[in-house]
Amino acid sequence: MEKRKKFLPYGQQWIEEDDINAVVETLKSPFLTTGPKIQEFEETIANYVGAKYAVAFSNGTAALHGACYAAGIGEGDEVITTPITFASSANCARYMGATIVFADIDEHTYNINPAEIEKKITDKTKAIIPVDFTGQPVDIDAIMDVAKKNDCVVIEDGAHSLGAEYKGEKVGTRADMTMFSFHPVKPVTTAEGGVIVTNNKEFYDKMILFRSHGITHTPYAEEQGGWYYEMIDLGYNYRMTDIQAALGISQMKKIDSFIERRRELAAKYTELLQDIPYIKAPKQLENTESGWHLYSVQLDTKQIGKSRKQIFEEMREANIGVHVHYIPVYWHPYYQQLGYKKGLCPIAEKWYENALTLPLFPKMIDKDVEDVINFFTK
Repeated sequence: MEKRKKFLPYGQQWIEEDDINAVVETLKSPFLTTGPKIQEFEETIANYVGAKYAVAFSNGTAALHGACYAAGIGEGDEVITTPITFASSANCARYMGATIVFADIDEHTYNINPAEIEKKITDKTKAIIPVDFTGQPVDIDAIMDVAKKNDCVVIEDGAHSLGAEYKGEKVGTRADMTMFSFHPVKPVTTAEGGVIVTNNKEFYDKMILFRSHGITHTPYAEEQGGWYYEMIDLGYNYRMTDIQAALGISQMKKIDSFIERRRELAAKYTELLQDIPYIKAPKQLENTESGWHLYSVQLDTKQIGKSRKQIFEEMREANIGVHVHYIPVYWHPYYQQLGYKKGLCPIAEKWYENALTLPLFPKMIDKDVEDVINFFTK
């Protein structure tokens, strides 16, 4: 195939002059961190999804760690999550000393299967961390039903799903806590950053403490003087900067247009793939609207006559930046050393073996989608 002149990545941020000006304005202000932009950004996110509280963190993994802390996860607890996700969805509970239990995915939606979660519940299960993989919401009502019956906390990993909708509502209010990520390829960016939204005041207070060394102004500190503070628990330095928050506030003004464009591009992919029998387009859960962070297809390599690796390398050579999301978490050497074995989640493993992520981001034009599809048809 003829090589594209310019490399088409699988994802890319969209930064404009208003974003740059927002950052410059903050750089000229008295506060580069722990200033007013943090709260403004948190309120922007909370209002957008319809949650009472939001806590900003330095990155999405830190945010998940904070949520696990707020949920009281610790040694001896079990936490159920999906293997088809980035490692942080499991690592965040490992940081707290918990054992990770992987539940298989639904073969149609490629999200964690609520029925498989229920099979894995034990009296040690403390929390469930479902992941809105590719931006498609999990069946959160079904998962919450399982959690309530078994007294578990649900931390929804919505790293991909800010702006996605479940039963007509924005993702972010049905789980006990929901995390959104602001890495450059996500729906909007703060360069690096994450946030937890929740309607639970107790969880909110714990996360505020956790992200800043467990330090707070106690009543005793107030008696001592304005300089005095106390560390009442072991926290971390997981604070977001005002510079990041300023960029995020500016980006959030454009999120709806970004999501709309992602949906248009995804629809075009799906339309063009209808006549290609050896590539299966992704399906969607009923009553949901994906945010389309990723567009991941399934390849029939036998029909194509080439391995996925060959296809991947040929497309990269043609300047089409395909990718693969994700290696099953328990396949990583760290988890293998903990005793996890291949074959644990057969549907997830089969899905991974045939998965390929096609480029998708708001800056793309329709011709970019056509170039990707033409690679397969030629």
